[in-house]
Amino acid sequence: MIKIEIEIHNKGYEYIACIDEVGRGCLFGDVVACAIIMPKGLLIEGVNDSKKLTPKKREKLYDIILDNCIACGIGRVDSNTIDEINIKESTRLAMKLAVENLVDKSGNKVIPDYLLVDAEKVYIDIPQEAIIKGDEKCHSIACASIIAKVYRDRLCLDWANMHPNYAIEKHKGYGTNKHIDAIKIYGPTTMHRHTFLKKILDGINHG
Repeated sequence: MIKIEIEIHNKGYEYIACIDEVGRGCLFGDVVACAIIMPKGLLIEGVNDSKKLTPKKREKLYDIILDNCIACGIGRVDSNTIDEINIKESTRLAMKLAVENLVDKSGNKVIPDYLLVDAEKVYIDIPQEAIIKGDEKCHSIACASIIAKVYRDRLCLDWANMHPNYAIEKHKGYGTNKHIDAIKIYGPTTMHRHTFLKKILDGINHG
């Protein structure tokens, strides 16, 4: 899984930031991206696409990845912005913010010289490559996917306390039957993506 990074390193690039996002398909809450720079040649055992790992395994790897990384950055875009500019542009914005927020363990800003992005383009003047299914093929993109997933899942616990009627802690904002039923009963919150709810809300209004 580090073949892609090694090829880029061999071209003379030193700081390769790998980027992934989570929460793109949710009805509720922020889309969250992580940019991460891992040491050259490091392969952490067990790292895989975050969707293929158990929550317990993700939590364990989260700490190992952060302990070993050169730099990490998080980018968040909220539901209001998603409604304004659409989810694709919001995802790209979250990824850009993640790159701009890259810091090392001392809090010093780190500017990457190359980006590997999971199937997206980041609007930033840095050489980059989009990798389709990057979280399966590229070790550092998989690391980014794990950090983004655990980070957002922890946010969901806070959001669940703010909006207790929706069981956000269980479905993490995705459109499960239980979540849709709660929207129908209680209506959407200010943190719901209203552009994602048109069919559900139309059903209520015409019901």
